[in-house]
Amino acid sequence: MEDIKMSNRKALYAKLKPELDQAFLAAMGSADLPDGPDVIALAQQLEEFLQVPGALPCAHGAEAMQLALAALDLPAGAEVIVPAFGGHAAAAALAQLGLRPVLADVHPQTFTITPDAVAAAVSEKTVAVVVVHLFGQCAAMAALLQVAANHNLLVVEDVTQALGATYTFTGGSTQYAGAMGAVAYTSFFPAKPNDPADEGGAVFTSKPEIASRLNEWLQNNNSLSLPHAAACTDWRLPNLQAAMVRVKLKYLPELLEARQQVAARYTRLLATVPDCQLPTAAGPGAHVFQHYSIRVPTALRNGLQAHLQEHFIPSMIYYPEPQLRQHASAGKGQDDFPEAERLHQGVLSLALHTELTEEQQAYICHHIATFLAPEHA
Repeated sequence: MEDIKMSNRKALYAKLKPELDQAFLAAMGSADLPDGPDVIALAQQLEEFLQVPGALPCAHGAEAMQLALAALDLPAGAEVIVPAFGGHAAAAALAQLGLRPVLADVHPQTFTITPDAVAAAVSEKTVAVVVVHLFGQCAAMAALLQVAANHNLLVVEDVTQALGATYTFTGGSTQYAGAMGAVAYTSFFPAKPNDPADEGGAVFTSKPEIASRLNEWLQNNNSLSLPHAAACTDWRLPNLQAAMVRVKLKYLPELLEARQQVAARYTRLLATVPDCQLPTAAGPGAHVFQHYSIRVPTALRNGLQAHLQEHFIPSMIYYPEPQLRQHASAGKGQDDFPEAERLHQGVLSLALHTELTEEQQAYICHHIATFLAPEHA
């Protein structure tokens, strides 16, 4: 059996090599390396893919996040609600823009921010909420959009782990993650299904007035004017990177379907293992499995990871440090975010990529069962 890897970019490159190589040579042969036609074409491709009126490719996910928030032109000192479980990048970007992040708890099964927690966190200073579609899973957007409408809040979608995921509303209508809020951002960081040769990101919007602003920035990158303390001085995605993303974006639905099949095998193999909470999806396409993250009792998580490592099985603990310890939230303590606090101590992400074999997954799941339920393994 081959060594198990958390991700396998080399295999993905091998599959798309002819097209990627052709795009690389064409971009390198052009005279527009810093700022060329592939950037404009990528913006149009993203708009068509997500069915939105505006998209802005960026050099990094961090710049995409800042530009998405800056595009809303929020008043300095205003409060923006963010999930208490997940990375701290959104809260950090808000602070850079002179805005105040306010934490809200998350759902114990989907790990995404809950409508009730958002409603409870609203104050007279609240102007927006950042909804993170964590690990590839769409949040409860129908209810979140209703809470936002009730309190006159703008919705910002974090699609850094969920590009291509879809959400189905009551009545059957479906929209992509990133096309439901006022503005959204994503990352093309390596190890994501749509990663380019290095890094990158993009901003999206469903609002025509914000789309006009994004298009102005796209066409006039040397005269970018941002509000507050934003300092995206080197935000433009290089043409070479855009060319790589354009190729991979064409195959994103196919790649995501393959990831969902790998995730389904995990779910089948782990279905009867006790003390092992598996990912849940709100419906077909709602989870694209950037990570396959299980939840085990807090007393067992670190031991399970060590056990897997002993058998040469990689795993990752994402977000081991609670947001509360990194960003103040109106005098709140860890008891105010019980689900987030438990998730920080109980979630473990398993290897997942399109080249993971059934034999490798059976081996991984056998050793998870051996640790959690040795009498049943």
